[in-house]
Amino acid sequence: MGFSRVVWLAAVAAFVARFPSLLWPLRPDEAGFLLVARSWHPEPDSLYGHYWVDRPPPVIWLIRATDAVGGAYTHRLVGAIGCALLVLAAAAAAREVARRAGVPDPSAVHRLTGWVAVATAALVGNAQIDPVAAKGELFGIPLVLASCWLSLRAVRRVSHADAFWAGLLAMLAVGMKQSIVGGLVFGGVLLLGSVLARQLTGRVVLRCAAAAVAGAAVPVVVVVGWAVASGVRLGELWYVTVTFRSDASRVIADQGSHGATSRISVLLLVFLGTGMVLVLASLLLRLPALVRHDAVLAASVTAAVGVDLLAVAVSGSFWTPYLFVPIPSLVLALAAVLAREHLDPAPHRTTLVAVVAVVVSSAVALVGWTGAWVAGRVPVEVRTGEAINAAERPGDRVLVYGGRADIQWASRASSPYPYLWSLPMRTLDPGLDDLESVLTGSDPPTWFVEATFINTWSELGTRPIERNLIRKYELVGTACDRYRVYHLNTVDPAHLDVDCSTPYRTIWGE
Repeated sequence: MGFSRVVWLAAVAAFVARFPSLLWPLRPDEAGFLLVARSWHPEPDSLYGHYWVDRPPPVIWLIRATDAVGGAYTHRLVGAIGCALLVLAAAAAAREVARRAGVPDPSAVHRLTGWVAVATAALVGNAQIDPVAAKGELFGIPLVLASCWLSLRAVRRVSHADAFWAGLLAMLAVGMKQSIVGGLVFGGVLLLGSVLARQLTGRVVLRCAAAAVAGAAVPVVVVVGWAVASGVRLGELWYVTVTFRSDASRVIADQGSHGATSRISVLLLVFLGTGMVLVLASLLLRLPALVRHDAVLAASVTAAVGVDLLAVAVSGSFWTPYLFVPIPSLVLALAAVLAREHLDPAPHRTTLVAVVAVVVSSAVALVGWTGAWVAGRVPVEVRTGEAINAAERPGDRVLVYGGRADIQWASRASSPYPYLWSLPMRTLDPGLDDLESVLTGSDPPTWFVEATFINTWSELGTRPIERNLIRKYELVGTACDRYRVYHLNTVDPAHLDVDCSTPYRTIWGE
């Protein structure tokens, strides 16, 4: 049984809804990943070489490959394709859920998958989250939902091949970003619940589990094998991909951040505004009925939703793109609720109202984003980097303090400092000793951009940095009243002309 026309139209809509990615320059994370990918040179004590980032190699491989094939923005096309595949995976998973629930009418199954596909497209295309950047969250969630679909199919068909691919895709999603573990949780709980509920025998579950583990081991073996072949110490690989997050969490807790605190309210508002909260409420309201009907599926979906929301809550940074992560599990929850409501003789329209609200929210948000773009927006970070590029001389180097890799990228100059993000800097250079060494060394950076006030994190050793700036650099201007730009003291004065008025139109130029 193929997909209905509604499903295919929803997939196309999810792809088209990424059109803002053609209308805005690289975001900081995207620029940072590209800088890491282009300068990648693994060493025994450095996973990526010159620059440092706490991401697994698979996502950097993806960025590097797309850059090599089509240039700096090609990964956004991959992200848009991923959104379309997410919708198709949602429809496939919803069909498995309907079949498992016992929905007998093929037309009813078509309607159910259509509603789920439309809601998925609306959620992933909601401009309140991030309609522009494509990075780990967006790359990972289609893999998660495809893994969940294969897990459902594996227990229905008792298919070792499906279990293998489910495990592989679930772990590959972790390779896009470490917090995307919903596929692993869903599959694990589904298998465990199946044997506890005696839906499958222990021997069958063990074989499926072995196949899933074998699949999950493939990305791990590939990454470890690459690290060994490249001469990277496995302890360094482990620290970058796993242990660093605990160190960073302690730094976030100890130092605090007004920015992170303010982003909590924004994150909650977006969670409300996108309609995600309505989908969650539908799950919680119907959970007792779901448990009575199919406790195994209810436990699997609830566990996945809980883990995904917990990953967002404990992130510490609370950026809105983190809300991509719960979409697969919320979509599964929606499918389970709709399937159950179809079988219930009492009419229930609250879930369909939630779907309509999700769609309306997505449409309004996209219209709002487009209206703001038409009115004209200036990417100050890019304009700052472009101004430095226009003023710099061959061999100049630029150091951006405070984590704005988009400024670094637009300047087209390298940085002598390995930390393009503020959190690795605060965690791995807590006293700013490395930064001071760079500024006081024999070859200091020609340009210094204060993207964040030097004394933002008072616990750091900011006094020596301030003294070095006063002694060795001159303030050449404040870009659009936001970023202070310094130039190394030289005989010839430096001039900086930042365009603070021309709106950005497309990635192909004005």
